[in-house]
Amino acid sequence: MEEGDISAAIEVYLTVNNGLEAIEFYKKAFGAEVAYQELTEDGKQVMHASLVAFGGHFMLSDYFPEYIKDVAPRSSEGQASITIQVNLQTPKDVDDAIAKAEAAGATVTTAAEDTFWVMRYGRLKDPYGYVWALSAPLPLTPP
Repeated sequence: MEEGDISAAIEVYLTVNNGLEAIEFYKKAFGAEVAYQELTEDGKQVMHASLVAFGGHFMLSDYFPEYIKDVAPRSSEGQASITIQVNLQTPKDVDDAIAKAEAAGATVTTAAEDTFWVMRYGRLKDPYGYVWALSAPLPLTPP
């Protein structure tokens, strides 16, 4: 798959410390696949990567303050400033995705539950400080 094959009007771009480790985490936690990856000459840092997961994609790179001065990696401590919403097909998909991510090292911050807004919904924080919310519609029940 080439990076040009995946695009959306709004895309998430994560800045992390240790991009290669982050890619491996997202592969294990979310079943992500690398669509494109560019490393530094020494092969130790990710200059740019596109990852495909959950029917969409997101991008990431290592922190390069000498080039990008208005963004820095999140801390795994403290509160995040954004939530990455992942819309799944079934409530079981939510439960399975959260369990897989937790097994890979994510921290569940809100256990999956059926909500008043008729969704199965749960949240987790990855080791890089980003919060992911996963949801799926609940089956409709007749009144």
